[in-house]
Amino acid sequence: MNTRTAFRTVAIAEAISWALLLSAMFCKYVLESEPFGLHEGGVPVAGMTHGVIFIAYVITTIVTAVIFKWRPKTTLLALAASIPPFFTYVFEVVADRKGLLGQTVAVSASR
Repeated sequence: MNTRTAFRTVAIAEAISWALLLSAMFCKYVLESEPFGLHEGGVPVAGMTHGVIFIAYVITTIVTAVIFKWRPKTTLLALAASIPPFFTYVFEVVADRKGLLGQTVAVSASR
């Protein structure tokens, strides 16, 4: 797996894990329900999953920054993107479009 693919995969997984954690918290604290008979409403499982993926995102971001020689400002922005929900995906899309994840190959529509 190359660095670009690894970063993109972890960034998207981090956004998805945010959604799962927020959903579990909504069920537990707003709906006061216990889906699937889970006493805590799935928050511990979703929280642990998100925590592990969050740490993976931080490590992957630092490795990616070193490999692609990102400026410190870009690296800090990528790390800060892990705080608000879903911003890792937004950062990944913008970084890919700007070529921060390596050269992308343009596909020509004409043959």
